[in-house]
Amino acid sequence: MAAKTKSKPTAEYADAPINASLTDEDKIELLRKMVRIRRFEQTSLKHYQGDKIGGFLHLYIGQESVAVGSISLLGDNDHVITAYRDHGHALSVGMNMDECMAELFGKATGCSKGKGGSMHYFAPDKNYWGGHGIVGGQTPLGAGLAFALKYKGLKGCCLCYLGDGAINQGAFHEALNLASLWDLPVIYIIENNGYSMGTSQARSSAYPEGGLAQRAEGYNMAWDKLEGVSIYEIRAGVQKAVERAHEESKPTILEIMTYRHKGHSVADANAEKYRTKEEIQRYMQEHDPIEFWKTTLIDEGVITEDDYKAINKEAGAEANSAAEFAEKSPFPDESEIFDDIYWEVDNNTEAGRTGRHFFHK
Repeated sequence: MAAKTKSKPTAEYADAPINASLTDEDKIELLRKMVRIRRFEQTSLKHYQGDKIGGFLHLYIGQESVAVGSISLLGDNDHVITAYRDHGHALSVGMNMDECMAELFGKATGCSKGKGGSMHYFAPDKNYWGGHGIVGGQTPLGAGLAFALKYKGLKGCCLCYLGDGAINQGAFHEALNLASLWDLPVIYIIENNGYSMGTSQARSSAYPEGGLAQRAEGYNMAWDKLEGVSIYEIRAGVQKAVERAHEESKPTILEIMTYRHKGHSVADANAEKYRTKEEIQRYMQEHDPIEFWKTTLIDEGVITEDDYKAINKEAGAEANSAAEFAEKSPFPDESEIFDDIYWEVDNNTEAGRTGRHFFHK
């Protein structure tokens, strides 16, 4: 039966080969990516509250290290798919702030032409497959992406992110069964921020002492549990799963402990009722991944406090510029409302013309 790797003190993860190979420039870039996500989210919140953004807005503030740390390990044949809290992953794979902010504003210059909004970012050219609004709906798709890699004989993997609230969805368990049965190179990353919308994990999920990821043992899959405050720990833990996927074509479940500073979405009016203000402040002050990584780099002599201020200022200016771009961009034309729904229809294929699909070996 698969077993969990024993955890080490956080400082020891810096010596893992995947982290020891980081240059100072690499470390600064990881910090810059996290700060860019936070400033993007803060700017998004400002304009949502200013009635410039409609629909839902699920902010990634507090969880930046998970996306940045794990995605930093990926190569050309590796893919990413996630749930509706997708802004951090999108920016981590290289999507630019303009296309992401414009999508929030519902503008034609957005990454989904203004039709998807916050929950539906996509960038196929960057192996980024969304952004999915159905809870757990991305998990079978993650298995499918991994199946495609194996079918084509490519050495790669799919990182499939989900929240702790999605682990009880039936589709997820079906996906786990197939991933293990067919030895698919998929890595399920549970971003455990402790709450399923407004319900604590203890009240919503039954799980063994080892945590949510230990459910993997029921599917004979490898698993691990990581602390999400440290980029070093995330990279060291996820790298093992990436190597398992690349070299053995085996799946993994990883549970990364994190915390969202804001509510489940901006519409979450009870964010300070189902969790105390003291709890929120404690995590913001003692477990902030950006503050942790900044302090780590200062202690290592990689940056100074002034360097960090410059990075933060630059990211803020970029986010403000993206908001200006979104504000000035046009809305989609009404004539395009039925475009980009079915690929076959858009490309006038036989299936699109007739509604019949033919499958050939």
